[in-house]
Amino acid sequence: MKNIPLDDVDHLDRAVLPIGTDYAAGQVLDWHEHRRAQFLYGATGVMVVDTADGTWTVPPERAVLIPAATPHRVRMLGVSTRSLYVEPGAVPWWPARCTVVDVPPLLRELLLVSVEFAADYSLSGREGAIATLLLHEIAARSPLPFHVDIPASADLAALCREYLAAPDAGVTNTDWAARTAQSERAFTRRFRAETGESPAVWRARARLLAAVPLLRTATVSEVSGRLGYASPAAFTAAFTRAFGRPPSRFAAGRG
Repeated sequence: MKNIPLDDVDHLDRAVLPIGTDYAAGQVLDWHEHRRAQFLYGATGVMVVDTADGTWTVPPERAVLIPAATPHRVRMLGVSTRSLYVEPGAVPWWPARCTVVDVPPLLRELLLVSVEFAADYSLSGREGAIATLLLHEIAARSPLPFHVDIPASADLAALCREYLAAPDAGVTNTDWAARTAQSERAFTRRFRAETGESPAVWRARARLLAAVPLLRTATVSEVSGRLGYASPAAFTAAFTRAFGRPPSRFAAGRG
């Protein structure tokens, strides 16, 4: 199925509903949720998925697992998706929060084939076997570290979302503490309690996540400069440590 609203087919007695959708550049799917769990694969482009407790950046040729009934927002940056909407009872192993995963060649091909199914595809024979195999392949995926947690407190969450929208290497713990009317020590202790990381470590990771969509249209040197790194080499080293791959792997035309 392609470019079909989930609501039109959600009632069907199928554990897995594959749907392919094309989105305009920069399109935002505002806050919504699905009754089913969702496997959201970006065949092209970059996706940024927000929930109340985190932000996940999904590079090209990767996917994000979204639990059932989880309010989320998605920003599409040149994306054509292949989604699987899965009955919660069919996936007791599904993660409790969003998770970015790799998509190896077999899984990618199964996704491309499955979105050509009719809405009421046959459960026996080839189509039913592919739907079953898709769930086995998804269960075998390992999480990738393309996310940051968002604090539960409204004031800290606002600071974090503002920073994600416009990362600034010049921002300090002192700046953030002043905005919350706390001492730097008290602010840092509170931030760490809600995210598990110090504010400085959190900001460093957020800047690296911001690089992923920028790399679609800019060189490694340009992105390193825009994000305040001393040199492309310093940026490349930090990016590779965080994500296990150099930024050149995420440049336009690369997966």
